[in-house]
Amino acid sequence: MSEAESKPSLRIKGRLMSASEVERTLVRLAHEIVEKSNGSTNLALVGIKRRGVPLAERLGRLISGIEKRTVDTGVLDIQFYRDDLTTADVRPVVTPGAIGIDIEGRDVVICDDVLYTGRTVRAALDALFDHGRPQRVQLAVLIDRGHRELPIEATYIGKHVPTSSREIIEVKFQEVDNDEQVLLVERVD
Repeated sequence: MSEAESKPSLRIKGRLMSASEVERTLVRLAHEIVEKSNGSTNLALVGIKRRGVPLAERLGRLISGIEKRTVDTGVLDIQFYRDDLTTADVRPVVTPGAIGIDIEGRDVVICDDVLYTGRTVRAALDALFDHGRPQRVQLAVLIDRGHRELPIEATYIGKHVPTSSREIIEVKFQEVDNDEQVLLVERVD
């Protein structure tokens, strides 16, 4: 369930990106990733569950089309790595192969829909390194909304959207939401 659907006290302020704008942005990001990675030979894309997964898969398909070779994509589940959730005992048990691809010694691009405080990305880095040691790790996000609590910065950014703390960016992907757009919503008291 999306953030806006789970909280009844939200109102839509406006649409930031249409389906075609999302697609154009992903094409641009795919070209940037290929350029900065000197091709796709050692490249792997890993999407953070939930909406980072379709982002990584789409970028992987676009890069594969550009480079005429398959790009590996994986899935990163970070729910047990979050520092904003209370967890009992020690670190979670990592299942070998749970990410779906081998990341050892590779150039990995972590993909997520929105970069906000940086805590999701910090958890993703912890989870990623439990699966192996990549040569290099970069971050690709569709939306960077600011308000960082940690010193984390995306390498590839679809769009910068300055927001207030009352506002929420709602990314909708066809694969997850049966809709395709990016909305700006606001908490209403």
